[in-house]
Amino acid sequence: MSIGTLWTAPAQRQGKVIRAVAALGGLQINLPDTYTHYEDNKKPEFLAKFPHGKIPAWEGKDGFLLSEGTPIAKYIASLAPNSGLLGVDAKDAALVDQWIHFTDTEVEVPYSILWFMFSGGIPYLKPIHAAMLEGLIRSLTTVNEHLMMRTFLVTERITVADIVLAAIIQTAVSNFFDAELRAQLPNVVRHLETIVNQPKLKEFFGETTYIEKAKQFVAPKKEAKPAAPKAEKKPKAPTAEDDGEDEPLVPAEPKVANPLDSLPKSTFNLEDWKRAYSNKETRGAGGAIEWFYENFDKDGFSVWRVDFKYPTELTQTFMSSNQIGGFFNRLEASRKYLFGSVGVLGSANDSLISGTFILRGPDVIPVVDVAPDFESYEYKKLDLENADDKAFFESALAWELEIDGKKWVDGKNFK
Repeated sequence: MSIGTLWTAPAQRQGKVIRAVAALGGLQINLPDTYTHYEDNKKPEFLAKFPHGKIPAWEGKDGFLLSEGTPIAKYIASLAPNSGLLGVDAKDAALVDQWIHFTDTEVEVPYSILWFMFSGGIPYLKPIHAAMLEGLIRSLTTVNEHLMMRTFLVTERITVADIVLAAIIQTAVSNFFDAELRAQLPNVVRHLETIVNQPKLKEFFGETTYIEKAKQFVAPKKEAKPAAPKAEKKPKAPTAEDDGEDEPLVPAEPKVANPLDSLPKSTFNLEDWKRAYSNKETRGAGGAIEWFYENFDKDGFSVWRVDFKYPTELTQTFMSSNQIGGFFNRLEASRKYLFGSVGVLGSANDSLISGTFILRGPDVIPVVDVAPDFESYEYKKLDLENADDKAFFESALAWELEIDGKKWVDGKNFK
């Protein structure tokens, strides 16, 4: 016998969770005979029961009305106390709540922002993309470590928390959770497969689609507008107040010149260096480093060591590599003045970020202060006539840098 009616849409994540909970609890629920979203939820009879017009929405056989996905799922789980869906005691229940809340806020929120940016729901911003992706990876890493010695999040049986997590991850693996990242988070993938392939749940979750490469933003093409016919310009008759020159009513604001552009002209061409670095072997005869020393202008450019100030905050090395990428994204406004080779050295939970910059002028700040987080890094000017500084510089360029026994494991270039 059905315990009530659930209004949802086939692809809605929260609806899948509720139906899966009911199935594992051995409870039968009905769906409306017909339901068209954005139409039926705006009708007076629906709004009389659910004033905000949202789905999922629940009406029990006893007339109990409830909205919002997690409360409905937990309420239905409570109707099957022997299922273990909410744990077996108050501590289990608290842990179930903890992981549901973590999944909703730390996994679904950054994922949803990414999805809305890529689907055109909100404007695309590259720094937000980088920050949300970094946050998503950090959260999934926490889950992966938690599942290292566990099959499920809380108990030895599936709880509502497991179903909520799997529903979100199943969507993520088809958009941003790509093959490279899945290889680094095997416990999250194993958990997903365990949940969605439960015999009682397959009909709700369906097939899982795995993306090989994470989606990348492609700016939409602008429609070409037909050129308006130019009006014939009639000469202005000079008056006593002017000498015949047309002047704008409001003077245009002068462009703010970058002080780096006023430096004396240099014989060192940064773009030529970037091409040499990209196309030549880094070390050896005829290599990029040899090219650098033959062409470098120490009066027009300077070389710096860069170190992240807070290495104890670093966890997984791939997350640290993503952090470098985010920093480089925020340096975009200084691309014409800067080259960088920065890497992650060490291993998980025992790593640091270090590398080198080649930049226009004698001072680092005018080049890097375009990035809001530039103060999270320490900068030391290198003297290439000093053997230690020279060795550091060349090792950073060649991705062979080693500091305190920590070896280079991943890196990025700013070119």
